[in-house]
Amino acid sequence: MQVFDTKLAGLKLIKPKAFGDARGFFFEGFQEERYQALGMTDPIVQLNFSRSTKNVLRGLHYQLAKPQDKLVTVTRGKVWDVAVDIRTDSPTFGQWDAYELSDENHWQLYIPKGFAHGFIVLSDEADFCYACTDYYDPASEKGVLWSDPALNISWQIQDPILSAKDKVYPCLKDIPKDELL
Repeated sequence: MQVFDTKLAGLKLIKPKAFGDARGFFFEGFQEERYQALGMTDPIVQLNFSRSTKNVLRGLHYQLAKPQDKLVTVTRGKVWDVAVDIRTDSPTFGQWDAYELSDENHWQLYIPKGFAHGFIVLSDEADFCYACTDYYDPASEKGVLWSDPALNISWQIQDPILSAKDKVYPCLKDIPKDELL
């Protein structure tokens, strides 16, 4: 397994060692001691899966009352995965980083508390897996507008397919500091 620091402190790109042959592949997607060494010290308590079609954009989401570390990976297809630093005391507050995650590269992104997260599907379909360190809490779910002009995120697609709530989240500058992490 190779671990890369990103331009945002705490955000890690993980490239697991995959073993493949004509039958397929195998890779270790989580091993508690190794991932704890990366800073993922809270236990994983929830595992989520989503399936989305091409051009679906999910995000940018975070939880306020029950913030989560997330370990994300794509089990089928390809996505452009984005994390935005919303830690008000961070020197990289308001900056973003993104990586292409796919079933071919097996890359993972470790997203600690204090980041808004989203992705857009680049393949015909994508299956996405989130390992989370706290339970989903709809009452504390928040979001940042995917198209926030100050963030200027390169989503790679002009007209994404969005949920009703993802269309109306506020820009980062309009979110009160006590509703950020």
